[in-house]
Amino acid sequence: MSTVIRAEDLCVTLKIPRRPEKELVRHVNFEVQRGECLGILGESGSGKSMSIKAMLGLLDKNFSVSGHAWFGEKDLLKESGESMRKIRGSEIAVVLQNPMTCFDPLYRIGSQIGETFATHTDWNANEIREKSLETLERMRIRNPEETLQKYPHQLSGGMLQRIMIGIAMALKPALLIADEPTTALDVTIQAQVLEMMQDLKQKFNTSMLLITHDLGVVAQNCDMVAVIYAGQIVEYGSVLDVFKHMHHPYTVGLFDSIPQIDSAVTRLKPIPGLMPDPTDLPEGCNFSTRCPYADEKCKANEPEL
Repeated sequence: MSTVIRAEDLCVTLKIPRRPEKELVRHVNFEVQRGECLGILGESGSGKSMSIKAMLGLLDKNFSVSGHAWFGEKDLLKESGESMRKIRGSEIAVVLQNPMTCFDPLYRIGSQIGETFATHTDWNANEIREKSLETLERMRIRNPEETLQKYPHQLSGGMLQRIMIGIAMALKPALLIADEPTTALDVTIQAQVLEMMQDLKQKFNTSMLLITHDLGVVAQNCDMVAVIYAGQIVEYGSVLDVFKHMHHPYTVGLFDSIPQIDSAVTRLKPIPGLMPDPTDLPEGCNFSTRCPYADEKCKANEPEL
């Protein structure tokens, strides 16, 4: 298998005038092979989305990004803004977590689907309309002709999420990045959306980066998993290896906090404390303030992956 995307020593630093620089994402390394799905797992604020936005050039000028993000032979961190605009939406597609805020409320669904085709192809208006209808049909949207004329507020969250996935996959990208794609959906719709993403992934042999805090979603959909905490990957490997033979106390804590249907325990077992402020991390291991096994060595030295 060939590598589709590879992050190499990726770092993100916050730079605000007259304030000390703060490193928010530190030395992130991972790779995704052709047709493979990598799950990036961690709680809110851990740096999952920031790492991906850094690779795609979507952070504002207050952030400095270093390292490499290899997409085939291209280092995305060295590409121009114009080049990245051509890559995003055609070769790399992104599905965001809240479909209700990702569509422009002032434009009909048809024009918003057609915008992707108009930007990345030389199709005429009739071809764009046909491809838009085909996209809706592929995503099992009833009455596609009628749906093209509707505004986002006239559709449910599940329909909008399916349409967003359809737009993302319409040009058969090499990589699909899904950032918490089921967070705003109920459980039944979540299952439908994930099934559609898997079907399209297999049909087009698309690689996938799935950003989530849901262990079950990772188990069902991913081949590899990277567990991230406070801007740093703390455990990395195949889903089978990490889920069956977890080593890092943070990963163990995530699994221990899941309620077990075959257990008589009446209270959940959360990880104590809160994740540290990414601008004010503790010395040594980032997890030392919450870890039941931490000793003086942990507070002084940063452990290897």
